[in-house]
Amino acid sequence: MRIAVGSDERTHVTDAVVDHLRGVGIDVELHGPLDGRPLDWVDVGREVGQRVASGACQQGVLFCWTGTGVSIAANKVPGVRAALCGDAETAKGARRWNDANVLALSLRSTPEAVAKEIVDAWLETGPDEAERGTILKVEAPTLPSPAGGGG
Repeated sequence: MRIAVGSDERTHVTDAVVDHLRGVGIDVELHGPLDGRPLDWVDVGREVGQRVASGACQQGVLFCWTGTGVSIAANKVPGVRAALCGDAETAKGARRWNDANVLALSLRSTPEAVAKEIVDAWLETGPDEAERGTILKVEAPTLPSPAGGGG
């Protein structure tokens, strides 16, 4: 598996996650300051999102101070389902019920050990095929109205 990993800054947490991914046999593709190129959170989010959406990478992991900015930027790329996860159970749910393909993490609030735990939960969990229909609704250019009318 090839995973694109990007951040708007390089920290001990980003380095620990990259080392952890490599340690479990993941082929890691670095983006932004992680590969020596200064990029702001918008650009690194878009770049990682494009690598995932194109199929060049199967998953993405993004970091910024809150994790929110990179998740918003990545979600602007069609085909990306980025999820900001602060714990392992949220990461499992994002993979299982939403088939999220980009994990966003907060550099401010995610300690190294928790980041590794979140990444492991993310990697160990696949999508629930019973959710496929719901996930396909999200992939549509516009969200369909709920059955029975309403807004």
